[in-house]
Amino acid sequence: MDLFLQTVVSFPTVVFSVLLLIVLGYWLLAMLGLIDLDVIDVASGEGGSVDPSGLAGFLLKFGLDGIPITLIISTIVLVSWVFSYLADYALLRDLPADALRHLFGTGAAIAALLAAVPTAGLLLRPFAKLFAKIKPANSESLLGQICVIRSPEVTPLKGQAAFDDGGAGLILQVRADPGQFKRGDRAVLVEYLSAQNAYRIIKEA
Repeated sequence: MDLFLQTVVSFPTVVFSVLLLIVLGYWLLAMLGLIDLDVIDVASGEGGSVDPSGLAGFLLKFGLDGIPITLIISTIVLVSWVFSYLADYALLRDLPADALRHLFGTGAAIAALLAAVPTAGLLLRPFAKLFAKIKPANSESLLGQICVIRSPEVTPLKGQAAFDDGGAGLILQVRADPGQFKRGDRAVLVEYLSAQNAYRIIKEA
């Protein structure tokens, strides 16, 4: 256990350990509804086109298109941490000098990150079809429906609500004037704001 902790907090693994803690903190806050959990399909553009020179094209090469960007980043960080830990445990901890350790540690960190991208592609590729099947309901069809606020507050810039669609349920981005809603309140979806991919809500009568 001591060796594990020593490796986790030593360079270069400590870099990915910090990133991993940030990722875990993000998912914890998202599950608690304290921050917006935006699902972004980074690899699809207007009409399904892809910019081959941008980030979307880069991810497309590794089979990561159609996967939420938050899940991609989380997986890359986790895989990078594993690769860095293994390199640190098997090779770097036996180096005699700190200078050599930092030199090879930097190279190992870069190699771990580069190797993590295609590895993440292999791990997430089976889920691409699953995300493709999870298509959001028609925005207009939800107008007039009841949702339940799940974020601590709703403002003109942020807010989340849960909508029971008869299945797994939907998490919607909602907007309203400050101070009108709190977690657990029921609201009515009255307008779809396409620019924000969110719904304007009012109190249930």
